[in-house]
Parts: sequence; structure tokens; C-alpha cells
Amino acid sequence: MLHVVDHVLLAHRLAELRDAATTSARFRRLLAEIGAILTLEATRGLPERMARITTPLTEMDHRMLAAPEPVLVAVLRAGLGLMEGGMQILPEAPVGHVGLVRDEHTLRPSQYMLRMPPEVRTRGAILFDPMLATGGSAVAAVQRVKEAGAPHLRFICVVAAPEGVARLEEAHPDVPIYTAALDERLDHRGFIVPGLGDAGDRCFGTVE
Repeated sequence: MLHVVDHVLLAHRLAELRDAATTSARFRRLLAEIGAILTLEATRGLPERMARITTPLTEMDHRMLAAPEPVLVAVLRAGLGLMEGGMQILPEAPVGHVGLVRDEHTLRPSQYMLRMPPEVRTRGAILFDPMLATGGSAVAAVQRVKEAGAPHLRFICVVAAPEGVARLEEAHPDVPIYTAALDERLDHRGFIVPGLGDAGDRCFGTVE
């Protein structure tokens, strides 16, 4: 299921992120802030319990998490910047990484790294990847995390193309998608339009 998060503060940050004049340093900060906002939305349904606590004035029953925080997983490399915001919201969460590279001709992903904490088998995971374009990398990343034992997953991206959403939902209908925007389409190179360019290059100030 696709969730397009509607919040003016999120939209404002996304507008700055899209701007071609935004510097890498500013891009990284905005990406982390967007990651934090989307993580809040993606974790609305976490299980909760009531616990007795003592304030400086009295005792009271208070809502708290009923289970440990889910594992946070970044799809390298741009996912690192987005996951930074998730780590601010869930600072005790274990962290995993999936390294995928997309062939610019075939648009198919290949894996070069997978590091997953054992807690993923009981806690589930939130997967961070800024761009949901063709959906190939997202489908592969979700599959890798499932194979690592995750019983449930949430997928967070900044912008998504209709083609990528359709492909991820077809391959993994049990994984909800949280995004700041559903963009128009993909171009002939498989880039999202209007999009925001190559998130990895813009985040880290690199070029091909």
C-alpha cells in the first residue's frame, strides 16, 4: 500500500531538496530531516503498551512501545543520508546495510554487500532508499532483507515513480511504501521526472 505523506513542512523540505542549486551539505541535512518525518509516519502502527511511571509530582500510567525498535536498513549509498533521520527518531535501533548498484544500460541491480543484524529476525525492518524509480533495486533490497529473516518490512523513499510503485507492490504486496511525493513518470534513462537528480551524487558531492 502506498502512503504519500501530506505535511507542509515535508513539502517545503522536498522543494529545497529538488532545487538544483541546493548544495551537498544542505542536501544531506534536508535528506535527514525528510527521513525523520517519514520515519514518524511509518512507525505510527508500532505496538504499544501501558506502563506505570513516576514523574517528579506523581505516578501515572503512560503509553510506551511494547516491543524493541525495528532494524533500520539503508540501501547504499544514498539511503545512508535518508536513514540518518530515522536514526534520530529511533536511536536504539540496530542498523543494517544493503549494497546494490544499478546497471545504467539494463537498469538491473546487482548486490555487492549485505550486512544485517540478527535482531532483524524478530524486530522486522524499515528500509530506506531515496528514489523508487524502476523498482528493480527496491524489489531486490526488500527480497534480501526478507531472506535475512525479517518477518515484516516498511519501505521509505523520498520520491516515487508510478512504475516503481507498481513493480514493488506486485513483487511485495505486504510491504507498505511511505513517500513524500508520487512523481509523474520515468524518462528514457530510468530517472524520475521531475525528481531530484541522482540522490547519491547530490548527497555526497560526487559525479560520474
